[in-house]
Amino acid sequence: MTKLLQDLPHIGLKLAGELTQSGIQDVEQLSQLGSLVVATRLQEHGFSICPNKLYALEGAIRGIRWHQLAPQERSALWRSFQAWANHSVD
Repeated sequence: MTKLLQDLPHIGLKLAGELTQSGIQDVEQLSQLGSLVVATRLQEHGFSICPNKLYALEGAIRGIRWHQLAPQERSALWRSFQAWANHSVD
């Protein structure tokens, strides 16, 4: 049985809809692209990105609750996203 996006930890119907509207069609594609690319794609399609949404994407990819990500890992992930997002604006 194929796992649906909304079946992943922290991916409810709303975020699953945003992912689909941004061209992320399935769990495999989400995993292949990674949380940073997916967050950037969401932002490019007009959806807001906050730290918790980024952590939720990373947790979903890993199959864990985002609270299980170490605090320093979450901080590094958010800094990477901010650097990526700022670089793509320049």
